[in-house]
Amino acid sequence: MAAIKTDNLVKRYAEVTAVAGVSLEIPEGEVFGLLGPNGAGKTTLISMLSTLVHPTSGTALVAGRDINKEPLAVRRNIGIVFQEPSVDDLLTARENLYLHSMLYGMPRREIGPKIDQMLALVKLSDRAESLVKTFSGGMRRRLEIARGLIHSPKILFLDEPTLGLDPASRKAVWTHIRELKEAHNTTIILTTHYMEEADSLADRIAIINRGKIIELDTPEALKRKVGQDLVFIKGELDEAAVRALPFVKSVEKENSRFKISIEDSGANLQALLNAGGKIDEVEVRRVTLDDVFLKFAGQQITDDADEKAEGIFERIAVNHSTRR
Repeated sequence: MAAIKTDNLVKRYAEVTAVAGVSLEIPEGEVFGLLGPNGAGKTTLISMLSTLVHPTSGTALVAGRDINKEPLAVRRNIGIVFQEPSVDDLLTARENLYLHSMLYGMPRREIGPKIDQMLALVKLSDRAESLVKTFSGGMRRRLEIARGLIHSPKILFLDEPTLGLDPASRKAVWTHIRELKEAHNTTIILTTHYMEEADSLADRIAIINRGKIIELDTPEALKRKVGQDLVFIKGELDEAAVRALPFVKSVEKENSRFKISIEDSGANLQALLNAGGKIDEVEVRRVTLDDVFLKFAGQQITDDADEKAEGIFERIAVNHSTRR
């Protein structure tokens, strides 16, 4: 059974269409990445799937439950980590998790052991009794992930989980996300502006812009759609021999070096270097998700009125989640 299945999901705010007919299917246990600029519809889509925002039209099944007809059943099966911090600074890490577990109606006998398990998962056991206001940004994010998992959800929504974190904290959160997938087969829906993050974590990626999904595939397949890797060579080169290689797509002279476009530099670089000439320096630039993003979204990327609508509902979602 698919963890999430949407059918022509639409959300409009007055004259602004934030989500414009999204249909997709996400299998259980997949890390699914959503890439797009601010205002593209990412947060609105997540807000609908988590029942915090009602669709204008269309529907979706989340953990087999209809978001329009069974919102409470949907919420019992999901966890959410929003962009805005929502843990209580004046409570300890343990108290934050205890409060959330009570709000979800977990049996009292299960709460203590589950809190210990979640704190260990995100490596905060030694700070269980510390006030959250003493935590770093990365520690707070890890606590929010633990809180989103305390009730054993089938699906976890992570909306910009590493936004504003330093590189070391970001890497720590990535590690916990990978461990979570491997240990619990949790389906994870991840929105991010960091291309490296999406490439590292996501099994598949959807590029969304102006409320529509414009590309959906694995990171590697998306990069293959963009084109070839680039190899820059300084020195002498047997151009005729290089051009004759079947994996070489183009050869250009760029200032003091050659710019060569090839398929799969990982597999073909050595053959290229063996083609002839006296090579002094080699630089390889592989296709990245930044290239994918620019190719498929291009100049259409704008931070327009959609961003205002998304910002409003981000705040509603955060306030709602802290009151549940």
